[in-house]
Order: sequence, then structure tokens, then C-alpha cells
Amino acid sequence: MRIKRDKYLNDLIIRQGNGMVKVVTGIRRCGKTYLLFELFVRHLLEQGVDESHIIRLALDDEKNEAYRNPHALYMHLLDRIGDDAGPYYILLDEVQYAISARELRNRDAPPALYGVLNGLMRRSNVDVYVTGSNSKLLSTNVMTEFRGRGDEVRIHPLTFSEFMQAYEGDRYEGWSEYVMYGGLPLTLSMRTDEQKASYLGRLLSEVYLSDVVERNHLTKSQELDDLVDVLASSVGSLTNPSNIEATFKSVLHSSLDADTIKRYIGHLEEAFLLNEAVRYDVKGRRYIGTPKKYYFEDVGLRNACLGFRQIEETHLMENVIYNELRARGFSVDVGEVEKRAKINGHDERQRFEVDFVANLGYRRYYVQSALHLGTPEKTKQEKRPLLAIDDSFKKIVVVKDVVKPHMDDFGILTMGLFDFLLDPESLDR
Repeated sequence: MRIKRDKYLNDLIIRQGNGMVKVVTGIRRCGKTYLLFELFVRHLLEQGVDESHIIRLALDDEKNEAYRNPHALYMHLLDRIGDDAGPYYILLDEVQYAISARELRNRDAPPALYGVLNGLMRRSNVDVYVTGSNSKLLSTNVMTEFRGRGDEVRIHPLTFSEFMQAYEGDRYEGWSEYVMYGGLPLTLSMRTDEQKASYLGRLLSEVYLSDVVERNHLTKSQELDDLVDVLASSVGSLTNPSNIEATFKSVLHSSLDADTIKRYIGHLEEAFLLNEAVRYDVKGRRYIGTPKKYYFEDVGLRNACLGFRQIEETHLMENVIYNELRARGFSVDVGEVEKRAKINGHDERQRFEVDFVANLGYRRYYVQSALHLGTPEKTKQEKRPLLAIDDSFKKIVVVKDVVKPHMDDFGILTMGLFDFLLDPESLDR
């Protein structure tokens, strides 16, 4: 069964012919090639574009190694385009392969690839789309070098609703599978747990972490592995490089310092393995900084880091909700709210944490993740941070329990996890 990725396809369609280079970014193996080479090409053909005007080139394929040289790539594309009237659609997959290590070290000049793409954009009969798996090389640098002529489309692994399009089972079985092995599309074609676990483990070590080591010329690859394990164990917990440094010294007997840890975390974020959630003071309307929370782009990779041990559904559900909000286009922070209260006759300040503050344009939602609300005490505990917020934005508790969505007297909406994940408009119901 083909998985519809309508949001990302529509993101490309509305940018079609806008005079910018469309940069499709995301973690490797998340479906960028399928989106561009299958779904988008099918759309172009259905719109009547001649197949000879669609130029596809996968630079991570060894048979195209010669075109990793930017000059050879440019001459090849010019030869394919010729002088015919357009538009020609140029689709380049994994373009970071056309940026050399020497160019990365040279901070005084942009990589030659950017000149190639700029040259293509000057042609009136060309529309350019590229994919890549490193945000530093693409989403950051391209936007700078193209001076407003770069347009990013960020793609994520399969959301739970996308996953369920192809999963042969009910939503409860699907959730157990998804929370264990995540949403990288290829896992859906694998029949056994052993296959999936082995695939994710190899992908993590032989592709993702190897890419980080090679791209950034790291000499302490074992320390990078250990750092990923530490971050995987602390999903949903506030941490910072200094705390992690202390863990390395006391538990791993490593001398890795906080500055190196901070730099390594940056590399993992650039490779789209990790995302950070910064603390936001809701009433003070300011960002607090460290400590932060880190979530994995795919929970299956998180579990693979730990050998599929430490499968705490509470933290994994929180990670999935974070990823879902990001996939819907929200920026997501960790909320912090202060409230004054009388305790034993004294006026004291209490600080509460809101799991997620999700923002998109003028829209904002406060979201709490709760595995169960089994008792009145637990319900009160989960709602307390939301009750401390005195603005009019929507406040939501997402719970694993099977419940009908309902609003309490204070305007707090409680909804079930599947209602939230399977309906892209669930926040507005």
C-alpha cells in the first residue's frame, strides 16, 4: 500500500515555479526520495509535464559518483536542459554528497554546489528541488547563500496516522508497534521484530552516527555513542551539557567536557537525529535557556540506542506527541508557569511545568501528556500547570486512556491519544 504524504506533497505543489530552490530536509531514510521522486513526479506527470522535462539524479547512488563534482553536475544538467522551452524540473537527491570536506573547512567561501544551484535558478525554464540530510549544509547555509531564494520543506518520519495507512492491524496493535520501532517507512515492510531491531540498530551506527563522525571529523566516536545513549535515557527530562559532563565523569569515567558535549549535541541536531525543546516562561513571555529537553526524531531510533531496553511508555508517548506537533508545523517549547499560593499561612511561589507550548502563527496550544488519569489526584496533578495559566489559548490534556473528548468547567480539554494522533485537526475540535 502506498502511504499518502499529502501535507508534504502539497508543500511542494504550492511552491511550484516560485523562483526559489526548494530544499527538502530531514533525517536519512524518512521518505524524502519517495516524496520527490515518486509522489511529486507522479503529480507532475498528471499535470501533463513531459517526462523528458523531469530530471532526477540521486547523488548518494554510486553510479552517479561523477556528478558529485559540482562542475560536472552543472555541465550534465545544462546538457539535459538544452535550449528547449521549459519548464524543466530538476530533482537532486542528497546533495550534501556534492559538498567536499575541504569546502566545509573553508569558512571564507561557500561550497561550489551553491553556485551551481544559483546558476540554475537564473534560467527562466528551470524549477529546482533538492533533498539533503544535514541542516547545517542545507536549511541554514542555503537560506543564507541564496539571500531569500531558498525555500525549505522539512519532512519527518511517518506520523502515527501515516503509519496506520499501511499497518495491518488495529490501532492498539499499531501503537505497540509504533512506540517500539518508530516511523521510518522501511520498517513497515519487515515481518519480524528481529528484522526491525537489527535494521534500526545498523541504521543508527552505520549510517547516522557514521555520517556525524565523518562529516565533522570527530576523533571520539565512542564518546558520541555514549552521549546518544545518555540522551536516549533522559528523553522527557531537563538536562544540560554540565549535567551530562557530570554523568560522563561519575558513571562512564570519561573526561568529555561540557563544551565538547554541547558541540556533539549540535552535530546530532544538524543530522536531524535530535530536536531540542527550550523552556519558555509563559507569564514572563521569555525564553529561559538551559536546561532543555531533547527528543528523538524517531522513537524507534531512540529505542535502538538502548538495545530496545528502557521502553517506558510515558516518556515515549511524550516524544511521539512532541514529534506529532512538529510534523504539523508547530514550534514546540517546554512551558514554565509561576503561581502564588497560600501554604501554611505563607505566600509562596510555585513553579509548574507544561509539557508543550505549541506555536504556529497566531495559534498557540498548551498540551499535557498523561499516560493515565486513573485517580482524581492524578487528574488534578496533570491539570494544575494548565490552571496556573491565565490567558485564553486552548489548554489540552492528551491521555492514553480511552475517553471521549470533553471540556471541564475551567475550559481544559481532555482527549484520547488516538483522537489526537489520527485526526490532523484534533487540536481545533
